[in-house]
Amino acid sequence: MTDSETGSRLFPTGIPNLDRVLGGGIPRRQSLIVTGEPGCGKTILCSHIAFSAAARGVPVVVATVTSEPHDKLMQSLSDFAFFKKELLGEDFFLVSAYASLKKGAKEARDVLLRTVRERGAKLLFIDGLRSIRDLWQDEARLREFLYELGIGLAAMDCIGLFTTEYGLDKLLALPEATTVDGIVSVSVQRRGVRRLRRLEIVKLRGQRHFTGEHLLEIGAGGMSVVPRLESETLTPRDEAPPPQRMGFGLPEFDALMLGGLPAHSTTLLAGSIGIGKTLLATHFATEGARHGQRTLFVSFFETPAVLFQRAHRVGLEVEDVLKGGMLRMIHLPPSEWEADAIVYRILADVDRLGIQRLVLDGLTELELAVADVERRRVFLAAFSSHLRERRVTSLFTKEVSKISGTELDFNDSPVALLGENVILLRYVELRGRIHRILSILKMRDSRYDANLREFDISDTGIRVLEPLRSAEGLLTGKAQPLGTAIGGVDQ
Repeated sequence: MTDSETGSRLFPTGIPNLDRVLGGGIPRRQSLIVTGEPGCGKTILCSHIAFSAAARGVPVVVATVTSEPHDKLMQSLSDFAFFKKELLGEDFFLVSAYASLKKGAKEARDVLLRTVRERGAKLLFIDGLRSIRDLWQDEARLREFLYELGIGLAAMDCIGLFTTEYGLDKLLALPEATTVDGIVSVSVQRRGVRRLRRLEIVKLRGQRHFTGEHLLEIGAGGMSVVPRLESETLTPRDEAPPPQRMGFGLPEFDALMLGGLPAHSTTLLAGSIGIGKTLLATHFATEGARHGQRTLFVSFFETPAVLFQRAHRVGLEVEDVLKGGMLRMIHLPPSEWEADAIVYRILADVDRLGIQRLVLDGLTELELAVADVERRRVFLAAFSSHLRERRVTSLFTKEVSKISGTELDFNDSPVALLGENVILLRYVELRGRIHRILSILKMRDSRYDANLREFDISDTGIRVLEPLRSAEGLLTGKAQPLGTAIGGVDQ
Protein backbone atom coordinates (compact mmCIF):
# COMPACT_ATOMS: atom_id res chain seq x y z
CA MET A 1 0.00 0.00 0.00
CA THR A 2 1.41 3.39 -0.96
CA ASP A 3 1.41 6.48 1.26
CA SER A 4 -1.36 8.05 -0.84
CA GLU A 5 -3.59 5.04 -0.25
CA THR A 6 -3.38 5.47 3.53
CA GLY A 7 -5.03 8.89 3.33
CA SER A 8 -2.48 10.37 5.71
CA ARG A 9 -2.03 14.14 5.66
CA LEU A 10 1.71 13.78 6.29
CA PHE A 11 4.46 12.27 4.17
CA PRO A 12 7.01 10.15 6.12
CA THR A 13 10.65 11.07 5.50
CA GLY A 14 12.13 7.71 6.52
CA ILE A 15 14.91 9.51 8.40
CA PRO A 16 15.17 8.64 12.12
CA ASN A 17 13.57 11.39 14.23
CA LEU A 18 13.16 13.87 11.35
CA ASP A 19 9.41 13.26 11.33
CA ARG A 20 9.29 14.08 15.06
CA VAL A 21 11.08 17.38 14.45
CA LEU A 22 8.75 18.17 11.52
CA GLY A 23 5.70 17.52 13.67
CA GLY A 24 4.87 14.15 12.13
CA GLY A 25 6.25 14.38 8.59
CA ILE A 26 6.18 16.65 5.53
CA PRO A 27 2.69 18.09 4.90
CA ARG A 28 1.37 16.77 1.61
CA ARG A 29 1.13 19.07 -1.44
CA GLN A 30 3.76 21.41 -0.04
CA SER A 31 7.13 22.51 -1.43
CA LEU A 32 10.23 22.78 0.78
CA ILE A 33 13.71 24.21 0.31
CA VAL A 34 16.65 22.57 2.08
CA THR A 35 19.36 25.21 2.28
CA GLY A 36 22.95 25.32 3.48
CA GLU A 37 26.53 25.92 2.49
CA PRO A 38 28.30 23.28 0.36
CA GLY A 39 29.20 20.11 2.26
CA CYS A 40 26.39 20.32 4.85
CA GLY A 41 24.64 17.16 3.67
CA LYS A 42 21.64 18.62 1.79
CA THR A 43 21.79 16.20 -1.15
CA ILE A 44 22.26 13.19 1.13
CA LEU A 45 19.32 14.29 3.29
CA CYS A 46 16.93 14.69 0.34
CA SER A 47 18.20 11.55 -1.41
CA HIS A 48 17.60 9.57 1.79
CA ILE A 49 14.00 10.83 1.84
CA ALA A 50 13.57 9.98 -1.85
CA PHE A 51 14.98 6.45 -1.58
CA SER A 52 12.94 5.77 1.57
CA ALA A 53 9.76 6.75 -0.30
CA ALA A 54 10.67 4.61 -3.31
CA ALA A 55 11.36 1.65 -1.01
CA ARG A 56 7.76 1.99 0.27
CA GLY A 57 6.48 1.81 -3.30
CA VAL A 58 5.90 5.58 -3.59
CA PRO A 59 7.02 6.86 -7.04
CA VAL A 60 9.70 9.56 -6.91
CA VAL A 61 11.17 11.81 -9.58
CA VAL A 62 14.69 13.19 -9.06
CA ALA A 63 15.68 16.04 -11.37
CA THR A 64 19.25 17.19 -11.89
CA VAL A 65 19.80 20.72 -13.19
CA THR A 66 23.43 20.56 -14.32
CA SER A 67 25.11 18.82 -17.24
CA GLU A 68 26.74 16.24 -14.96
CA PRO A 69 25.73 12.61 -15.62
CA HIS A 70 23.28 10.86 -13.30
CA ASP A 71 25.68 8.07 -12.49
CA LYS A 72 27.96 10.55 -10.73
CA LEU A 73 25.20 11.43 -8.27
CA MET A 74 24.28 7.79 -7.75
CA GLN A 75 27.92 6.83 -7.21
CA SER A 76 28.21 9.40 -4.42
CA LEU A 77 25.21 7.83 -2.67
CA SER A 78 26.01 4.16 -3.27
CA ASP A 79 27.85 3.61 0.03
CA PHE A 80 24.80 4.47 2.15
CA ALA A 81 22.45 1.74 3.34
CA PHE A 82 19.39 3.60 2.02
CA PHE A 83 20.71 3.36 -1.56
CA LYS A 84 18.96 0.56 -3.48
CA LYS A 85 20.12 0.19 -7.07
CA GLU A 86 17.15 -2.02 -7.93
CA LEU A 87 14.78 0.92 -7.34
CA LEU A 88 16.34 3.05 -10.09
CA GLY A 89 14.26 3.47 -13.23
CA GLU A 90 10.83 2.62 -11.80
CA ASP A 91 9.89 4.02 -8.40
CA PHE A 92 13.06 6.15 -8.37
CA PHE A 93 13.13 7.93 -11.73
CA LEU A 94 15.99 10.24 -12.75
CA VAL A 95 15.48 13.05 -15.25
CA SER A 96 17.78 15.81 -16.48
CA ALA A 97 16.16 19.24 -16.58
CA TYR A 98 19.28 21.02 -17.84
CA ALA A 99 18.31 21.26 -21.52
CA SER A 100 14.79 22.52 -20.80
CA LEU A 101 16.10 25.05 -18.25
CA LYS A 102 18.33 26.53 -20.93
CA LYS A 103 15.24 27.08 -23.08
CA GLY A 104 13.23 28.84 -20.38
CA ALA A 105 11.06 28.65 -17.27
CA LYS A 106 7.93 27.45 -19.04
CA GLU A 107 9.76 24.66 -20.84
CA ALA A 108 11.43 23.46 -17.65
CA ARG A 109 8.20 23.57 -15.65
CA ASP A 110 6.30 21.65 -18.34
CA VAL A 111 8.96 18.92 -18.54
CA LEU A 112 9.00 18.44 -14.76
CA LEU A 113 5.22 18.42 -14.31
CA ARG A 114 4.72 16.10 -17.27
CA THR A 115 7.28 13.66 -15.85
CA VAL A 116 5.62 13.77 -12.41
CA ARG A 117 2.21 13.11 -13.99
CA GLU A 118 3.43 10.25 -16.18
CA ARG A 119 5.24 8.52 -13.32
CA GLY A 120 2.44 9.14 -10.80
CA ALA A 121 5.11 10.60 -8.53
CA LYS A 122 4.34 11.84 -5.03
CA LEU A 123 7.75 13.45 -4.52
CA LEU A 124 9.81 15.64 -6.86
CA PHE A 125 13.38 16.30 -5.74
CA ILE A 126 15.28 19.05 -7.59
CA ASP A 127 18.94 19.17 -6.57
CA GLY A 128 20.38 22.66 -7.03
CA LEU A 129 18.12 25.72 -7.24
CA ARG A 130 21.20 27.91 -7.14
CA SER A 131 22.31 26.49 -10.48
CA ILE A 132 18.97 27.61 -11.95
CA ARG A 133 19.44 31.10 -10.51
CA ASP A 134 22.96 31.30 -11.92
CA LEU A 135 21.74 30.07 -15.31
CA TRP A 136 18.87 32.53 -15.68
CA GLN A 137 20.18 35.56 -13.76
CA ASP A 138 16.55 36.68 -13.52
CA GLU A 139 14.76 37.04 -10.17
CA ALA A 140 11.30 37.40 -11.67
CA ARG A 141 11.69 34.30 -13.86
CA LEU A 142 12.85 32.15 -10.94
CA ARG A 143 10.00 33.38 -8.72
CA GLU A 144 7.42 32.62 -11.40
CA PHE A 145 8.97 29.19 -12.06
CA LEU A 146 8.81 28.14 -8.40
CA TYR A 147 5.32 29.56 -7.91
CA GLU A 148 3.79 27.81 -10.92
CA LEU A 149 5.72 24.59 -10.26
CA GLY A 150 4.42 24.56 -6.68
CA ILE A 151 0.82 25.02 -7.86
CA GLY A 152 1.19 22.23 -10.41
CA LEU A 153 2.71 19.83 -7.88
CA ALA A 154 0.00 20.56 -5.30
CA ALA A 155 -2.67 19.82 -7.90
CA MET A 156 -1.12 16.36 -8.40
CA ASP A 157 -0.71 15.72 -4.66
CA CYS A 158 3.06 15.78 -5.04
CA ILE A 159 5.64 17.20 -2.64
CA GLY A 160 8.40 19.43 -3.98
CA LEU A 161 11.81 19.11 -2.32
CA PHE A 162 14.52 21.52 -3.50
CA THR A 163 18.10 22.15 -2.39
CA THR A 164 20.03 25.40 -2.69
CA GLU A 165 23.54 26.38 -1.63
CA TYR A 166 22.97 29.43 0.52
CA GLY A 167 23.38 30.13 4.18
CA LEU A 168 20.06 30.76 5.90
CA ASP A 169 20.44 34.55 6.20
CA LYS A 170 21.20 34.83 2.49
CA LEU A 171 18.24 32.66 1.49
CA LEU A 172 15.77 34.63 3.61
CA ALA A 173 16.58 37.74 1.55
CA LEU A 174 15.75 35.96 -1.74
CA PRO A 175 12.31 35.46 -3.34
CA GLU A 176 12.60 31.67 -2.99
CA ALA A 177 12.00 32.04 0.76
CA THR A 178 8.51 33.48 0.29
CA THR A 179 7.53 31.24 -2.63
CA VAL A 180 7.86 27.86 -0.92
CA ASP A 181 5.84 26.45 1.99
CA GLY A 182 8.76 25.35 4.12
CA ILE A 183 12.47 25.98 4.73
CA VAL A 184 14.90 23.51 6.31
CA SER A 185 18.35 24.85 7.17
CA VAL A 186 21.36 22.54 7.37
CA SER A 187 24.65 23.89 8.70
CA VAL A 188 28.08 22.90 9.94
CA GLN A 189 29.28 24.81 13.02
CA ARG A 190 32.73 24.89 14.56
CA ARG A 191 33.04 24.32 18.32
CA GLY A 192 36.73 24.32 19.21
CA VAL A 193 38.26 21.50 17.19
CA ARG A 194 34.85 19.95 16.50
CA ARG A 195 32.60 20.54 13.51
CA LEU A 196 28.97 19.88 14.33
CA ARG A 197 26.09 19.45 11.89
CA ARG A 198 22.81 21.13 12.73
CA LEU A 199 19.30 21.03 11.25
CA GLU A 200 16.58 23.62 11.83
CA ILE A 201 13.00 23.81 10.61
CA VAL A 202 12.85 27.52 9.87
CA LYS A 203 9.42 27.55 8.27
CA LEU A 204 6.68 24.97 7.73
CA ARG A 205 3.28 26.25 6.71
CA GLY A 206 0.37 25.04 8.81
CA GLN A 207 2.45 22.53 10.76
CA ARG A 208 3.48 22.66 14.39
CA HIS A 209 7.12 21.55 14.60
CA PHE A 210 10.11 21.53 16.95
CA THR A 211 11.88 24.88 16.98
CA GLY A 212 15.58 25.67 17.15
CA GLU A 213 18.59 23.68 15.96
CA HIS A 214 18.94 19.92 16.28
CA LEU A 215 21.88 17.57 15.92
CA LEU A 216 22.25 16.08 12.43
CA GLU A 217 24.40 13.00 11.94
CA ILE A 218 25.67 11.20 8.85
CA GLY A 219 26.46 7.51 9.23
CA ALA A 220 26.58 4.35 7.20
CA GLY A 221 22.79 4.20 7.23
CA GLY A 222 22.45 7.75 5.95
CA MET A 223 21.09 10.72 7.84
CA SER A 224 19.63 10.80 11.33
CA VAL A 225 18.40 13.61 13.55
CA VAL A 226 18.72 13.87 17.32
CA PRO A 227 16.12 16.38 18.54
CA ARG A 228 17.34 19.01 20.99
CA LEU A 229 16.37 17.58 24.36
CA GLU A 230 14.60 20.66 25.68
CA SER A 231 12.61 21.22 22.46
CA GLU A 232 10.10 18.50 23.34
CA THR A 233 7.53 19.92 25.73
CA LEU A 234 6.64 17.60 28.58
CA THR A 235 3.35 17.69 30.45
CA PRO A 236 4.19 17.21 34.13
CA ARG A 237 2.35 14.42 35.88
CA ASP A 238 -0.18 15.83 38.33
CA GLU A 239 0.54 13.30 41.05
CA ALA A 240 2.19 13.25 44.44
CA PRO A 241 5.55 11.48 44.60
CA PRO A 242 5.33 7.98 46.09
CA PRO A 243 6.52 7.45 49.68
CA GLN A 244 8.92 4.72 48.53
CA ARG A 245 12.63 5.10 49.35
CA MET A 246 15.50 3.90 47.16
CA GLY A 247 18.27 2.70 49.43
CA PHE A 248 21.99 2.04 48.97
CA GLY A 249 22.06 -1.21 50.94
CA LEU A 250 24.17 0.53 53.61
CA PRO A 251 22.05 0.63 56.78
CA GLU A 252 23.86 3.51 58.50
CA PHE A 253 23.86 5.64 55.34
CA ASP A 254 20.25 4.87 54.40
CA ALA A 255 19.16 5.78 57.92
CA LEU A 256 20.39 9.35 57.35
CA MET A 257 17.78 9.66 54.58
CA LEU A 258 15.00 7.81 56.42
CA GLY A 259 15.56 4.74 54.26
CA GLY A 260 17.14 6.11 51.10
CA LEU A 261 16.57 8.58 48.30
CA PRO A 262 12.98 9.61 47.55
CA ALA A 263 11.59 7.69 44.58
CA HIS A 264 11.60 9.49 41.19
CA SER A 265 14.01 12.16 42.43
CA THR A 266 17.33 13.41 41.01
CA THR A 267 20.42 13.34 43.23
CA LEU A 268 23.87 14.89 42.84
CA LEU A 269 26.64 12.97 44.60
CA ALA A 270 29.64 15.31 44.60
CA GLY A 271 33.08 14.63 45.95
CA SER A 272 36.84 14.73 45.53
CA ILE A 273 38.82 12.32 43.42
CA GLY A 274 39.19 8.86 44.98
CA ILE A 275 36.84 9.49 47.85
CA GLY A 276 34.33 6.76 46.97
CA LYS A 277 31.67 8.31 44.72
CA THR A 278 31.73 5.51 42.16
CA LEU A 279 31.71 2.85 44.86
CA LEU A 280 28.75 4.45 46.60
CA ALA A 281 26.95 4.75 43.24
CA THR A 282 27.66 1.07 42.55
CA HIS A 283 26.05 0.21 45.89
CA PHE A 284 22.97 2.19 44.86
CA ALA A 285 22.74 0.37 41.51
CA THR A 286 23.34 -3.08 42.98
CA GLU A 287 20.81 -2.61 45.78
CA GLY A 288 18.13 -1.62 43.28
CA ALA A 289 18.78 -4.69 41.14
CA ARG A 290 18.64 -6.94 44.21
CA HIS A 291 15.16 -5.61 44.97
CA GLY A 292 13.89 -6.32 41.45
CA GLN A 293 14.23 -2.75 40.18
CA ARG A 294 15.63 -2.54 36.67
CA THR A 295 18.79 -0.45 36.90
CA LEU A 296 21.10 1.19 34.36
CA PHE A 297 24.67 2.18 35.27
CA VAL A 298 26.38 4.52 32.77
CA SER A 299 30.11 5.12 33.19
CA PHE A 300 32.23 7.57 31.20
CA PHE A 301 35.60 6.47 32.53
CA GLU A 302 35.65 2.89 33.77
CA THR A 303 34.65 -0.32 32.06
CA PRO A 304 32.37 -2.81 33.81
CA ALA A 305 35.36 -5.13 34.44
CA VAL A 306 37.16 -2.39 36.38
CA LEU A 307 34.01 -1.61 38.37
CA PHE A 308 33.54 -5.31 39.18
CA GLN A 309 37.10 -5.58 40.47
CA ARG A 310 36.83 -2.47 42.62
CA ALA A 311 33.50 -3.54 44.10
CA HIS A 312 34.80 -7.05 44.77
CA ARG A 313 37.64 -5.64 46.91
CA VAL A 314 35.08 -4.30 49.38
CA GLY A 315 32.84 -7.35 49.33
CA LEU A 316 30.27 -6.02 46.84
CA GLU A 317 29.48 -8.69 44.21
CA VAL A 318 28.08 -6.90 41.16
CA GLU A 319 28.34 -9.78 38.71
CA ASP A 320 25.74 -11.78 40.62
CA VAL A 321 22.98 -9.21 39.99
CA LEU A 322 24.15 -8.69 36.40
CA LYS A 323 23.51 -12.34 35.67
CA GLY A 324 19.99 -11.89 36.97
CA GLY A 325 19.30 -9.34 34.22
CA MET A 326 18.09 -6.54 36.51
CA LEU A 327 21.30 -4.49 36.16
CA ARG A 328 22.77 -3.23 32.91
CA MET A 329 26.15 -1.46 32.80
CA ILE A 330 27.37 0.49 29.76
CA HIS A 331 30.65 2.29 29.19
CA LEU A 332 30.66 5.48 27.11
CA PRO A 333 34.34 6.52 26.85
CA PRO A 334 35.04 10.26 26.50
CA SER A 335 34.72 11.17 22.83
CA GLU A 336 33.34 13.84 20.55
CA TRP A 337 29.78 12.66 21.04
CA GLU A 338 27.28 15.46 21.42
CA ALA A 339 25.34 15.56 24.69
CA ASP A 340 22.03 15.17 22.84
CA ALA A 341 23.27 11.94 21.25
CA ILE A 342 24.47 10.61 24.62
CA VAL A 343 21.20 11.37 26.39
CA TYR A 344 19.14 10.09 23.46
CA ARG A 345 20.89 6.72 23.80
CA ILE A 346 20.40 6.67 27.58
CA LEU A 347 16.70 7.53 27.37
CA ALA A 348 16.23 4.92 24.63
CA ASP A 349 17.68 2.29 26.98
CA VAL A 350 15.52 3.58 29.82
CA ASP A 351 12.39 3.18 27.70
CA ARG A 352 13.40 -0.13 26.14
CA LEU A 353 14.43 -1.80 29.40
CA GLY A 354 11.87 -0.21 31.73
CA ILE A 355 14.60 1.31 33.93
CA GLN A 356 13.65 2.39 37.46
CA ARG A 357 17.09 3.43 38.74
CA LEU A 358 19.76 5.27 36.75
CA VAL A 359 23.36 5.98 37.76
CA LEU A 360 25.41 8.35 35.60
CA ASP A 361 29.00 8.21 36.81
CA GLY A 362 30.86 11.28 35.56
CA LEU A 363 28.49 14.21 35.14
CA THR A 364 31.33 16.53 34.11
CA GLU A 365 31.76 14.63 30.84
CA LEU A 366 28.10 15.10 29.99
CA GLU A 367 28.30 18.81 30.81
CA LEU A 368 31.36 19.27 28.60
CA ALA A 369 29.58 17.48 25.75
CA VAL A 370 27.07 20.36 25.61
CA ALA A 371 28.88 22.53 23.07
CA ASP A 372 26.97 25.72 23.97
CA VAL A 373 28.00 26.60 27.53
CA GLU A 374 24.95 28.81 28.07
CA ARG A 375 22.72 25.87 27.24
CA ARG A 376 24.05 23.50 29.92
CA ARG A 377 21.67 24.52 32.68
CA VAL A 378 18.49 24.16 30.63
CA PHE A 379 19.79 20.95 29.01
CA LEU A 380 20.41 19.25 32.35
CA ALA A 381 17.07 20.52 33.66
CA ALA A 382 15.36 18.94 30.65
CA PHE A 383 17.24 15.66 31.18
CA SER A 384 16.13 15.60 34.82
CA SER A 385 12.53 16.28 33.77
CA HIS A 386 12.58 13.49 31.19
CA LEU A 387 13.79 11.05 33.85
CA ARG A 388 11.22 12.19 36.37
CA GLU A 389 8.40 11.83 33.85
CA ARG A 390 9.57 8.27 33.26
CA ARG A 391 9.46 7.66 37.05
CA VAL A 392 13.21 7.04 37.22
CA THR A 393 15.22 7.61 40.41
CA SER A 394 18.55 9.00 39.19
CA LEU A 395 21.96 9.50 40.78
CA PHE A 396 24.68 11.63 39.14
CA THR A 397 28.26 11.67 40.39
CA LYS A 398 30.30 14.86 40.06
CA GLU A 399 33.97 15.33 40.82
CA VAL A 400 35.10 18.48 42.59
CA SER A 401 38.64 19.55 41.84
CA LYS A 402 40.07 20.06 45.32
CA ILE A 403 40.92 17.23 47.70
CA SER A 404 40.60 19.56 50.67
CA GLY A 405 40.27 23.30 51.18
CA THR A 406 37.78 26.03 51.93
CA GLU A 407 35.94 26.07 48.58
CA LEU A 408 33.07 23.80 47.62
CA ASP A 409 33.87 23.55 43.94
CA PHE A 410 30.76 21.80 42.60
CA ASN A 411 28.46 24.82 42.78
CA ASP A 412 29.41 25.85 39.25
CA SER A 413 27.57 22.74 38.05
CA PRO A 414 24.05 23.51 36.81
CA VAL A 415 22.74 20.25 38.23
CA ALA A 416 23.91 21.29 41.71
CA LEU A 417 20.99 23.71 41.71
CA LEU A 418 18.64 21.47 39.75
CA GLY A 419 19.23 18.27 41.70
CA GLU A 420 16.52 17.70 44.25
CA ASN A 421 19.02 16.04 46.56
CA VAL A 422 22.69 16.93 47.05
CA ILE A 423 25.19 14.75 48.94
CA LEU A 424 28.76 15.91 49.51
CA LEU A 425 31.71 13.62 50.17
CA ARG A 426 34.74 15.47 51.49
CA TYR A 427 38.28 14.91 52.73
CA VAL A 428 39.08 16.60 56.05
CA GLU A 429 42.55 17.31 57.37
CA LEU A 430 42.88 17.30 61.17
CA ARG A 431 46.24 17.23 62.96
CA GLY A 432 48.07 15.59 60.09
CA ARG A 433 45.47 12.95 59.38
CA ILE A 434 43.01 12.76 56.44
CA HIS A 435 39.43 11.74 57.18
CA ARG A 436 36.48 11.08 54.88
CA ILE A 437 33.24 12.81 55.77
CA LEU A 438 29.83 12.97 54.16
CA SER A 439 27.04 15.45 54.47
CA ILE A 440 23.52 15.60 53.06
CA LEU A 441 23.25 19.22 51.96
CA LYS A 442 19.74 19.09 50.54
CA MET A 443 16.78 16.74 50.20
CA ARG A 444 13.72 18.29 48.65
CA ASP A 445 10.40 17.67 50.43
CA SER A 446 11.96 15.20 52.82
CA ARG A 447 13.43 15.08 56.28
CA TYR A 448 17.03 13.92 56.67
CA ASP A 449 19.88 13.81 59.17
CA ALA A 450 22.06 16.87 58.57
CA ASN A 451 24.86 15.73 60.90
CA LEU A 452 28.35 15.41 59.42
CA ARG A 453 29.40 11.78 59.42
CA GLU A 454 32.78 10.21 58.96
CA PHE A 455 32.82 7.13 56.77
CA ASP A 456 35.38 4.45 56.18
CA ILE A 457 36.17 2.24 53.17
CA SER A 458 37.87 -1.07 53.91
CA ASP A 459 37.94 -4.68 52.75
CA THR A 460 34.66 -5.22 54.55
CA GLY A 461 32.92 -2.41 52.71
CA ILE A 462 31.70 1.14 53.40
CA ARG A 463 30.92 1.93 57.03
CA VAL A 464 29.32 5.18 58.20
CA LEU A 465 30.52 6.23 61.67
CA GLU A 466 29.01 8.31 64.45
CA PRO A 467 28.24 12.05 64.05
CA LEU A 468 31.28 14.30 64.13
CA ARG A 469 31.11 16.84 66.93
CA SER A 470 34.77 17.08 67.79
CA ALA A 471 35.84 19.86 65.44
CA GLU A 472 34.55 22.90 63.62
CA GLY A 473 35.07 23.83 59.97
CA LEU A 474 34.76 20.19 58.86
CA LEU A 475 32.86 20.98 55.69
CA THR A 476 35.59 23.33 54.48
CA GLY A 477 38.16 20.55 54.60
CA LYS A 478 40.29 22.31 57.25
CA ALA A 479 38.95 21.32 60.63
CA GLN A 480 39.77 22.96 63.97
CA PRO A 481 39.73 20.51 66.93
CA LEU A 482 37.45 21.11 69.90
CA GLY A 483 39.35 18.79 72.18
CA THR A 484 37.31 15.58 71.87
CA ALA A 485 37.70 12.76 69.40
CA ILE A 486 37.24 12.16 65.69
CA GLY A 487 37.11 8.77 64.04
CA GLY A 488 37.81 7.07 67.35
CA VAL A 489 41.27 8.66 67.75
CA ASP A 490 41.94 10.94 70.70
CA GLN A 491 43.07 14.37 69.58
